[in-house]
Amino acid sequence: QVQLVESGGGLVQPGGSLRLSCAASGSFIFFNDMGWYRQAPGKQRELVARISSGSSGGSTDYAESVKGRFTISKDNGKKAVYLQMNSLKPEDTAVYYCNKVSATPLRWGQGTQVTVSS
Repeated sequence: QVQLVESGGGLVQPGGSLRLSCAASGSFIFFNDMGWYRQAPGKQRELVARISSGSSGGSTDYAESVKGRFTISKDNGKKAVYLQMNSLKPEDTAVYYCNKVSATPLRWGQGTQVTVSS
């Protein structure tokens, strides 16, 4: 069964950095656009970063709210997707998930909590 396991979240002060990791149980990250999503309390889940299928150096795209601060990457060999988050703001506080960017996403993992607070 395909699994997505996110890790790397935590409590960080405004302006700080975190690196999130997503471990996939299969090789589907090569064949699918992958994304990092987040869901803040009381809000809908939103896509914040995506990376194209294919080689690890795929094209990327970001939500305006994180552009210039977040960087998505992947390692097909390690079956992993990463999100480097810099210059974090309190409004980045959310549970972060990875998944295919698709009308038919995989079963959602538990996510990893990111809290930005002083």
